[in-house]
Amino acid sequence: MHRTTAFLLGSMVWLAVTGVVLPIDPKPAARQAVDPDHAARMARGLEIFKKHVRPILNKHCLQCHGGEVTESEFDITDREHLLKGGLAGPAIVPGDAQKSLLYHVVNHSKKPRMPLKADRLPAEAIQHIAAWIDSGAPYDRPLIERGDSAAWTRKVVPEEAKQLWSLLPLQQVEPPRVVDPAGWVRTPIDQFILAQLQKAGLEPNPPVDRRKLIRRAYFDLLGLPPSPQAVEAFVNDSAPHAYERLLDELLRSQHYGERWARHWLDVARFAESHGFEHDYDRPSAYHYRDFVIKALNEGLPYDTFVRWQIAGDELAPNNNLALTATGFLAAGVHSTQITKNEVEKHRYDELDDILATTGTAMLGLTIGCARCHDHKFDPIPQRDYYQMLSAFTTTVRSEIDLDLDPDGYKKAKAAFDVEHAPYTAALEKFARDQLPTRLAAWEASPASASLREGKAWTTLEPAAMQSEGGATFSKEPDGSILVTGKNAKFDVYTITATTDLVNFTSIRLEALAHPSMVKGGPGRASNGNFALSDFRVSVAPRMDKDAKAQPVKLRSPRATFEQKGLPIAAAIDNDPRSAWAVDPQFGKNQAAVFETESPIGFEGGAVLTFTLKFNNNDGHNLGRLRLAITSAPQPELVGDGVPASVLQLLRTPAEQRSEEGRKSLLEWYKRLDPEYRKLEQAAQEHARKAPKPNIVKALISTEGLPAVRLHTQGEDFLKETHFLRRGDPLQKEGVAPLGFLQILVRTPNPEARWPVQPPPGSRTSFRRKALADWLTDVDHGAGHLLARVIVNRLWQHHMGRGIVPTPSDFGTRGERPTHPELLDWLATELIRNEWRLKPIHKLIMSSAVYQQASTIDPAKLKVDPDNRLFWRRPSRRLEGEVIRDAMLSLSGQLDPRMYGPGTLDPSSKRRSIYFTVKRSQLVPMMVVFDAPEALTSMGERPTTTIAPQALLLMNNPQVRSYAQGLARRLTIGPNPQTEEIVASGYRHALGRQPTAEELQQSVAFIRQQVDSYVGSGKPNGLELALADFCQVLFCLNEFVYVE
Repeated sequence: MHRTTAFLLGSMVWLAVTGVVLPIDPKPAARQAVDPDHAARMARGLEIFKKHVRPILNKHCLQCHGGEVTESEFDITDREHLLKGGLAGPAIVPGDAQKSLLYHVVNHSKKPRMPLKADRLPAEAIQHIAAWIDSGAPYDRPLIERGDSAAWTRKVVPEEAKQLWSLLPLQQVEPPRVVDPAGWVRTPIDQFILAQLQKAGLEPNPPVDRRKLIRRAYFDLLGLPPSPQAVEAFVNDSAPHAYERLLDELLRSQHYGERWARHWLDVARFAESHGFEHDYDRPSAYHYRDFVIKALNEGLPYDTFVRWQIAGDELAPNNNLALTATGFLAAGVHSTQITKNEVEKHRYDELDDILATTGTAMLGLTIGCARCHDHKFDPIPQRDYYQMLSAFTTTVRSEIDLDLDPDGYKKAKAAFDVEHAPYTAALEKFARDQLPTRLAAWEASPASASLREGKAWTTLEPAAMQSEGGATFSKEPDGSILVTGKNAKFDVYTITATTDLVNFTSIRLEALAHPSMVKGGPGRASNGNFALSDFRVSVAPRMDKDAKAQPVKLRSPRATFEQKGLPIAAAIDNDPRSAWAVDPQFGKNQAAVFETESPIGFEGGAVLTFTLKFNNNDGHNLGRLRLAITSAPQPELVGDGVPASVLQLLRTPAEQRSEEGRKSLLEWYKRLDPEYRKLEQAAQEHARKAPKPNIVKALISTEGLPAVRLHTQGEDFLKETHFLRRGDPLQKEGVAPLGFLQILVRTPNPEARWPVQPPPGSRTSFRRKALADWLTDVDHGAGHLLARVIVNRLWQHHMGRGIVPTPSDFGTRGERPTHPELLDWLATELIRNEWRLKPIHKLIMSSAVYQQASTIDPAKLKVDPDNRLFWRRPSRRLEGEVIRDAMLSLSGQLDPRMYGPGTLDPSSKRRSIYFTVKRSQLVPMMVVFDAPEALTSMGERPTTTIAPQALLLMNNPQVRSYAQGLARRLTIGPNPQTEEIVASGYRHALGRQPTAEELQQSVAFIRQQVDSYVGSGKPNGLELALADFCQVLFCLNEFVYVE
């Protein structure tokens, strides 16, 4: 690998300060057999050392053989000194206790017997030492740390180590002057390319023909084939700007975002399941995929694209796109089966995935390699790793409710409000002009007298409400209680109310529906149910505050509905395993009445305490309830209850009521007046037609909201990130403050440049915002490298390989750029164009180097076999997604719907990007054509040629259905001739006319297939033969490759 002299010296300095030793053995080592059990044996040995051997050595040996005292020059503080031994020679032979001096001296089978002048160690301790040596004698850390053990947490990278080409600021370069008598140069890009070609004595390839050029452009930008009409129009358009207009049209297409989102999702290791052995689904993760598509189509500047993925919830908390962008952090694998003791280790693994992916995706640096030690090749100390890691310490996966189209909802709601206004006006006019008179007439009726006498239900007004599970209670105008907020696994509601009613004999509990609950409730469970396992009532005199509440004995329970096996009687049977429930009567009001064993009440009023327990099923708590009492014998289960305050007003003469009292009574009477109820019902019927916001669950990454819990997780995630020696959570070296890569900081005071300043009352730390600021800072931070990496990715997908051939490794182990000046010029153009990607696409595709033919010239191939100088634009095989989408499009079956949940159904007609990416169940067609497993970031897919690819195209039932669809399209029209069908098939699938030989062979093939099918008794022989022909077109190299 080539290195400049300056950087070679810098690398030597970095290796020196990191303490890396590279031994050189002039004699080749003998090849050793690979031991497949070595890793497992060492792991067992390390466990033995931690649990048993370390305490033994500390207690019995360290006093004389470690620290300041080393008798017989024998030091046991670390493995290196144990192997070296003392005056008596090496103390251990890893893997063989019987040959190890340490084992024999503690076993007293050899002198000097140890511990000196002490009893022999217990047999169990000696067995542990022997087992540890036999396993290889692994050490985790020294028994005594020497010097400043935490010095590495303060390591400073020397300036000499920062001279790697990718870490330097962008060079302000001008396109080189070139001699171009043929007029090949079309853009400044071509000047950079031609200059290098001329130095090598090479000439670029001639331009590709226009049919191949439009096909190339379509597949590069849209991932779909051009229609025959589009091809002919472009071929016949002689206007000088015809190609420019084509590029503009393609970049405006919504399919552009679908095509290029797939490239980024590879880099982001996006999937819709957690991974590991259970691989549970993430049903709300698709919003991140939709964000990427929308962001690309809308031309979101790339620096904003990056910033939102790191800290969208902090930068733009009211922007749906910004919130869903944080799905980038949540896209990695996530174990759902961890024990309490594994929470911390798992969390550090997860944070490592986030940081490592951020580093490779956005900066092209393998930051994750510095987890356990300083990076062995790049100047990234372990200190920087943990300080960057701390940006994500309290970031968790969380699900939020998201309105997918808030602007559309506001517009529709405003239009509906105009339509609904007459209903509201009619109600207001009736209440103002007629309701008072009708109330007075009703008060003089016998119905009013019955209510005043207390013969109807009296609704209790709660004075105090409490939920042991942390739920929130709110009083509704109708006297009911709405329960929202936290829905605990099991809960207990305690409600207190007062009443002046004396001698009441029945209590009613209503379980009421509400639109805020699943299926309308009345329960808060995921199916709308509840399970009331215990209902208890106690009473005390209101006037005697010292009196102890007495339990009320309940009997003869009745209910409007009882779930099979879960009757109302179960609520008062003192059995916590039984309960009252109402499945499947969801979305309906239910009621239960309990008689008291004797009349209840006190002169001066009573205080009632109701206790409702929900211990029968997880989350089956009641969502809306109302309590009422009555003294009427055998009261009805249902019927309007009268609040105590209204009852008091009814018993007060009209002339003595206050203005507020008159208004309250009038408001209550609305429920009884038939004419008002008729108008109200009409208004409610119309209100049901009101538009509703499109609320869905979205998986985001944020702080301060409930995390997506793991199935066996017993504790919350850590609140601080520590420096970890060797990456081990058991070896902490203090809390790691937020920091950045020293190699990409060009300011003496980074804390002031990128401060962590959460606004007052913020639920997030704003550490991720500081990280996002540094990532995109082109003056003092990582902005220049960020720009280099993304323009290289664009070039890679247009030209087949990047200017830097290792697109996710811009470090010393990656390859150097073939055209460093061109790379810096493109990065500068990106920043100058306000980080917009579409102008860079157009710039690259407008160049002569992009428009070259893919023809291989043997002479040029000999000089530059890998095409590093880009003397041709190589042909490339399409990805599995694009091959499928192309066949689907040609069949006429493509479903153009965008966004939304994906599917695993192989017969789906939507584009392949909408396939659900389930890590344990990848779509076979995508896998066989090299789609990634989405476990780690992938910047460049491999391109394999294997037999299953051809077999899939020839035998897959979906491919066959696409071929049949294309065949039907080719036969539309009056009696098409076979020659016309063949020519049309070539124009659709390949964008060109068949040659005379191809035409002749295709016609002969179709006729032969027709004869074969008809001869076997199949009357639709022509239909089947044409499908065969179309399937053959799909199998051609020319179809799956783009020149």
